Amino acid sequence: MIDQNYTGQTLLITGAASGIGQAQTQAYLAAGATVIALDRQPIQLEHANLTKVELDLADATGLKAWLSQNTALLAQVDIFLSTAGVLDAFQPALAEDEALFMRVMQINTYAPIQITMALLPTLLEKEHGQILYMASIAGLIAGGGGAAYTTSKHALVGWMRQLALDYADQGLRVNAIAPGAIETPMNAADFAGDAAMAKSVAAETPTKRWAQPEEVADLSLYLTSPQAGYIQGQVVPIDGGWTIK
Repeated sequence: MIDQNYTGQTLLITGAASGIGQAQTQAYLAAGATVIALDRQPIQLEHANLTKVELDLADATGLKAWLSQNTALLAQVDIFLSTAGVLDAFQPALAEDEALFMRVMQINTYAPIQITMALLPTLLEKEHGQILYMASIAGLIAGGGGAAYTTSKHALVGWMRQLALDYADQGLRVNAIAPGAIETPMNAADFAGDAAMAKSVAAETPTKRWAQPEEVADLSLYLTSPQAGYIQGQVVPIDGGWTIK
């Protein structure tokens, strides 16, 4: 049976104000964990074991400062869920200017690396630390986003795999989830009007539907559980079969 008792464990979750990050925050709180929830938007959840932080991951300098000023808080973290992300409107290379490209790379790739580097020493000291990155099918294949988004997620997957290899023998577990079509505020435009885009995506998905954020949260709970302890350096798709087409 899957052990979903996270009492005594502290998580840092980015992107916690909505979508998958919010669902993860709710799921781990319900499982007894203490959660440090980070987002640039106000986090509406309330819980005795919840610490809320408003911070924009697009600001590399601000993030670096926050990390250096909160070492005691970060030392409590046992599990890091790097979930925050941003899309790029599925634009090809020549349609994306440098500012857009760098913003996507900062939020999707460099910010997770910045946070990881701040957490890594204490996670290794604990000898049971875990990191679960939110990749995407765009981290595995082309077509899951535009040039910037696909690049950012492929880079994140590469970082995850090398990190998992380098520190596996020191007790650090590192994996990633690769969602496909998940109904979140990030994809709200697909459901606008007659929801033609959402219907099209569902039609192209082998299971013929979008998933809900709670389904990704449930997968997260499993991947960070003791029962998943032999899974290391893997990207686990949750995409309705998109990547098997």
